[in-house]
Amino acid sequence: MRISGNTIFIPGATSGIGLALAMALRDKGNTVIVGGRRQHLLDQIAADHDLATIAIDTADPASISAAARQVSAEHPNLNVLVTMAGIMRVEDWTRSGFAEGAAEIVTTNLLGPIRLIDAFLDQLLAQPDATIMTVSSGLAFAPLKVTPTYNATKAAIHLLSESIRLQLAGTSVDVVELEPPAVQTDLMPGQRESAFAMPLDAFVGEVMGLIEAQPDATEIQVERVKFLRYGEARGDYDQVVATLNQADPHGK
Repeated sequence: MRISGNTIFIPGATSGIGLALAMALRDKGNTVIVGGRRQHLLDQIAADHDLATIAIDTADPASISAAARQVSAEHPNLNVLVTMAGIMRVEDWTRSGFAEGAAEIVTTNLLGPIRLIDAFLDQLLAQPDATIMTVSSGLAFAPLKVTPTYNATKAAIHLLSESIRLQLAGTSVDVVELEPPAVQTDLMPGQRESAFAMPLDAFVGEVMGLIEAQPDATEIQVERVKFLRYGEARGDYDQVVATLNQADPHGK
């Protein structure tokens, strides 16, 4: 992915990593469109940050289709889709009653990106140089015990990214996987204040540096996520899992 000169749609970018990445990409000379469910946040972002916005609920197939039509009409040069939207929740699988909440996580974190890619693929394929950026997690490679469905959806996103990259080889569309560690955002209660999590500005700054230095990279990995990403390859996976689950992810 080139660092500038793109037209980029980031659904799920009204806060946290998504919004910070949107502003950093805009500052590099890209046209960035922020997508989100809450219109008042979109209005505030448009006013405060001079970013284009589009309403979209990635858990709703009809909303995705409508947003895709609007993006196509208003931004025909769109060449980058970042499937940022996601939710993370603590779950208790030691007793029944978790299925409904788990389904909501799967709908947002896995079906959402699948539906987004389906809705935007033809437009991306029509561009001479395009990118799909998926967003997995360090927890795709080592599980945090309190978030089993989140971990599973992010592991699925990793293998989905690997698979569609193979299918799209030879086309104009590259597939890049962003693999965040814990970052100081509001994804989970207490995470913004957590000493365990990486500061948001530091994370986005390192990501932007990696995109600029490695435009052909297939995985965007800041140094902090490599502890989780490569535990199995290093041969210390069990230690990684133990360390991850002994640490308090929210610094409490």
